[in-house]
Amino acid sequence: MTTMYQNNETAERDWGWWQVLTTTDTYVVKRFCVTPGQRISLQTHDHRSEHWVIVQGTAKVTLAHNYLIKNANDAIFIPKGEFHRIENIGQNDLIIIEVQAGDLLDETDIIRYNEDYTPRAEFADKLKK
Repeated sequence: MTTMYQNNETAERDWGWWQVLTTTDTYVVKRFCVTPGQRISLQTHDHRSEHWVIVQGTAKVTLAHNYLIKNANDAIFIPKGEFHRIENIGQNDLIIIEVQAGDLLDETDIIRYNEDYTPRAEFADKLKK
């Protein structure tokens, strides 16, 4: 297993931010925030599954070909390789706790299919393919 995240690592994104809460050899726990009206890219992961727990706000979740509305205390399991996206459809910040499990736990294991924002240099090569 490869974990490239560092404890307390943070990143600002156009849609909000994320923070690594815990890293181990077998899993990573992150907290992320999607601001009102924003969403992450439609994506898959080749090497990890994710478990999301909504702790604040209202979300529209795309999972495979389904659209789900989720609220605080709801959980979502995203199998490895499945299309997924989360969107904040509420008035307040959407806060999610994410647990990643797999053989590569790193930002490089994100395949983006639909990006709403100008690509950052680190992702530009992936988006051109």
